[in-house]
Amino acid sequence: MPLLTSKANPRFQALQQRLKKGGLRREVTLLLGDKLIEAWAEARHTTAGKRLQPALWLRLEQTGPHPLEAVLGVETLVLGEALMRELADAGSPPEHALLVELGPEPTAPLASRVIGAWGIQDPGNLGAILRSAAAFGFQEALLGPGCADPFHPKALRGSMGAAFLLPLRRVEALALDPGRWFALDGGLGATPMADADLSEPLRLLVGNEGHGWQGVDLPEGIQRLAIPIQGVESLNAAVAAGIACFETARRYPV
Repeated sequence: MPLLTSKANPRFQALQQRLKKGGLRREVTLLLGDKLIEAWAEARHTTAGKRLQPALWLRLEQTGPHPLEAVLGVETLVLGEALMRELADAGSPPEHALLVELGPEPTAPLASRVIGAWGIQDPGNLGAILRSAAAFGFQEALLGPGCADPFHPKALRGSMGAAFLLPLRRVEALALDPGRWFALDGGLGATPMADADLSEPLRLLVGNEGHGWQGVDLPEGIQRLAIPIQGVESLNAAVAAGIACFETARRYPV
């Protein structure tokens, strides 16, 4: 089994080049660590999970094989600690990583409950939003302009596998369907969450961490939705999304 220890190794350099592409140009990503790989394996027969196809197993030197290596039937490369640490961009390199190829985004009509992220710049925040949405029964995610890459390793770690449960699609503009569209916004004129109809079909949008919906031309038909708060100016975007997703699930259990 090949052991790579030098950064000058052509196979390692080719792997780095493939991983450099991000955003819409991304063709592959890395699932880092056993937990994330196993979360994908559990969801790989779902619509979202099928989008990620295994291409290459990476194992840290002096680490035993993972049971999924044989199941997936892909080639394994053994990496020296320095190389695995560099790929993982973390202080402690994982024992296992899985390179997966990304298939096309979904094109079918939107699901019954959709979370939307607009201009969420931090990959960890985006991952947390997706994790909350999946936990409370949302079935799909829309990602607007300026959003972090949902398949960036940090976003995948933040989502803890939610990216394998929710079909993700990027959009440059909002084309409203007959669903109920809400943008989380605590400004004047926003509808208090207690008074809003959150029944399906529901499209719940959260704006940028810093300036929310400022500068975004929201189409007519999108209601602004307020979460009552006291003593602070605003909530973290991921926290606000989690509260709204929970309230939806509380009223309308899946």
